Amino acid sequence: MAREGDLKDAEKRVGPAKGEFVKPPEVDAAEEQTPELPQQEEFWRPPVRFGSVPVEKFPLGCDTRQKFFKFFPYVSLPLQVVERVTFGHPELEPNRLFWGDNLHVMRQLPPESIDLIYIDPPFFSGRTYNVIFGDQNELRSFSDIWEGGMPGYLIWLNARLFEMKRLLKKTGSIVVHLDWHAAHYVKVELDKLFGPDCFRNEIIWFADTGGRASRFFPRKHYSMFWYSRSTEGWFFSDAEVQGAPRNQCCTCRTTLDKWNNLKKHVDKDGRIFRTIKSAGKVYKYYDDEPVLPTDVWSDLWLDINNLQQKDPERIGYPTQKPEALLGRVIVALSPIGGVVADFFGGGGTTAAAAQRHGRRWLTCDQSRVAVAITADRVSKLIEEEVGRLFPVPDFAIEHWGVYEAERLSKMPPDQFREFVVRAFGAVPDEAQPNIHGMKGAVPVWVGEPSQRAAVTAKEVEAFANAIRRTLRYKQDNLRDGIMLAWAFRPDATKAAERLREMEKVDLNFIRLEQVRIDSERFREHVVALSTEKADYQNFLTFVQPPKVEVGWKRLTHRTYILDVSDTAVLNVGARIINVQWDFEYGKRFTSTPGYSFIRGAKKEPALQAQYEFPRTGKFRIACKVQDDLGGEGLWVGEIDVT
Repeated sequence: MAREGDLKDAEKRVGPAKGEFVKPPEVDAAEEQTPELPQQEEFWRPPVRFGSVPVEKFPLGCDTRQKFFKFFPYVSLPLQVVERVTFGHPELEPNRLFWGDNLHVMRQLPPESIDLIYIDPPFFSGRTYNVIFGDQNELRSFSDIWEGGMPGYLIWLNARLFEMKRLLKKTGSIVVHLDWHAAHYVKVELDKLFGPDCFRNEIIWFADTGGRASRFFPRKHYSMFWYSRSTEGWFFSDAEVQGAPRNQCCTCRTTLDKWNNLKKHVDKDGRIFRTIKSAGKVYKYYDDEPVLPTDVWSDLWLDINNLQQKDPERIGYPTQKPEALLGRVIVALSPIGGVVADFFGGGGTTAAAAQRHGRRWLTCDQSRVAVAITADRVSKLIEEEVGRLFPVPDFAIEHWGVYEAERLSKMPPDQFREFVVRAFGAVPDEAQPNIHGMKGAVPVWVGEPSQRAAVTAKEVEAFANAIRRTLRYKQDNLRDGIMLAWAFRPDATKAAERLREMEKVDLNFIRLEQVRIDSERFREHVVALSTEKADYQNFLTFVQPPKVEVGWKRLTHRTYILDVSDTAVLNVGARIINVQWDFEYGKRFTSTPGYSFIRGAKKEPALQAQYEFPRTGKFRIACKVQDDLGGEGLWVGEIDVT
């Protein structure tokens, strides 16, 4: 039992200093000063094991030398810019929208380049709940996440958080949005990654919908962990997030009854204030003084509730977050013009909120449908803005790991060859004529961009002669070469065989390997990096766009049914996963509200759409179709509406 003297000593250590006043309960909790805790090194010491996985002071899965590359090796693949959506200011650096595995996309980005990262990663609540769009890439990824239970999930997430820390500026912050399934586990890992001194807030978002229960208290809140990159100098704009005046309810703006019970005063400027006396000191609070929100956000205080089914903002997938929630995070934790990133982009709420609040943005998702919806959503938002005061940057859509073959075939030859050389794991080399790169000591040659242009015997001879002119051929007797192309003519194959056969009778021989760009051999260097936790079998593949065919029939006056059932999906084993409609197609594709992510009764993609046109006459319409391997096709046509 503690003695009275011990309690008094403890009170001196952690209690208020002489002359300092403790605020009473009526005083705003946001201004309350929390006494500093004594050092507790034992508290921060992690357990020795987590399930069957040994745990050290490093984040789960982090090797002291290899970091997370042991589980998730580095893959050197280029980014393919498939589209640049323009808004009339090409001189400005574009915002960026990525399709691909976010870990590998992040590894392509420069360090200390982002002001704020917000992520809403898959909750540890089961595969079905987290699979939103149904892409095969999405299904494979979520299958990997659940392998190994909670430790496997944390290793998967930690590898990504590790890269996010590298990308943050010294004044930057990260906000990680989670629910009850794994929040407490992830908090421990965040403390290891960023350090407990960089923890700023656990923000509780209370949403007064869903979460029904009969045998426990309904679960109606989410946790958002805010960590700064450093222990000092982080960005926070309290002026941007001030709430209602102190004496009013934030929702209905009526005067709080408890406020009327306080003594009322008027200062020399005519401003009304109230006073509270505590421990001999008088505290003054003005009626019209806005209050900084606390770390509990709810529809009762900030009017940020979960989206309802009929909300205009609703896109159609179950885990969509309200733009108001992201807006509050963005304006508080990033400067105007700063860079905001979301590497689990979903339907593009973060990008839309950043665009609306004057921030630069980049976002990434592993679902091609999510990327299409985000592009459509941002384009629509910008088009709907009236009287913009400042130029709006374009945004670029970039692919990593799965590439559009048709767009590659339309690239300028020099850009195409550099792309193919890098994708093959070689290094571009422009110093030697008719040699486009080096794979170690082996020269590499790349054919034409067009998929219809097959390599000829003449090109084989020219490359062989180029190898003979190299110093390595003359000095080191290296006689190998690799030719990369979409296709090889029979005479080209025979020419390479003749060169190899000369090895038996002539020292002038050359061994040429001919590799199709879309073959397994082309992908070997990537697949070889696969580990027990990283399956790279599907990286470095090429997809074709669906050949979209649209039919329609008149139902009633100005009402039509449109159908894409005759669309041909060209990727083997793929199926249509989403259809988008723009019934007044102009300069760029922006889907008509309600026609971006349409699902049937069993959540299957709707291949038919019914639409009532606003008037009779000719309408230029467009339709985008995505398949579940990442192919996307566009159809544009005209309907004479009667």
